[in-house]
Amino acid sequence: MSYGAHAARGINGMDRTTHMLTVAAVDTVPVFREGLGMVVTRAHGLRWAGHAGSHHSGIQMCEQLRPDIVLIDSALDPLGHLTRLLAEGHPMMVIVVLVGEAQRTPTYLATVIAAGAHGALPRSAEPRQLTDGIRRTYVERRYTDPTLAALVPTQRTVDATDAVGGPPRPNMPLSRREYQVLQLIADGLENAAVADKLYLSVETVRTHVKSILRKLGARDRTHAVSKAFRSGLLLTTPATPVSPVRTGRDQAPQP
Repeated sequence: MSYGAHAARGINGMDRTTHMLTVAAVDTVPVFREGLGMVVTRAHGLRWAGHAGSHHSGIQMCEQLRPDIVLIDSALDPLGHLTRLLAEGHPMMVIVVLVGEAQRTPTYLATVIAAGAHGALPRSAEPRQLTDGIRRTYVERRYTDPTLAALVPTQRTVDATDAVGGPPRPNMPLSRREYQVLQLIADGLENAAVADKLYLSVETVRTHVKSILRKLGARDRTHAVSKAFRSGLLLTTPATPVSPVRTGRDQAPQP
């Protein structure tokens, strides 16, 4: 397991660059995910763990596979909600955002850095540029590709804005599990189906739903979903969620 490897490195003082790093991705485009898997699989010292196509399946993937590094499509997480949930839930995991043209702005980069992202690479990066950036982010715990560096505030600026309360961390009132439940409700699932997806009891799901309604100030499930979409807590994505754990197709062959 990746976390065990992290612990061993800390105890034995191993150089972080000598470890076979497991890499996973959360991206809505199947062809792009497959391409990432091929690039990572061919790279020295990197191993492809799997991929997911939505916030819910991305959270589930990280909980079950525990990769060393997760790559996140910026278009899937423009407000940093997924980044924040993963950073808080897996403090040893390195998060790298793949920045598309629409999110190539100082505001976006400041948001995801505040949410807990460790690295930022252009989504259009060449294979060598991508794998080098992944390794550097893992070793240094903070890396921005030179093509994006001009958009990132200097450390001095970040420290100053932190002192006065900005840039703010993305507002995420829900826990990771509540966020997953809300996403599945938005997909049209009833409590029993949500329970089956998340391996929970129906009563536990009901408890999460009550908490979601309270936190969002919603009258019912439909109102909660509506408010979540209006506030940007949920996003409309064209892709079908993919679970890397339940289907063999979601994991690339291991080298």
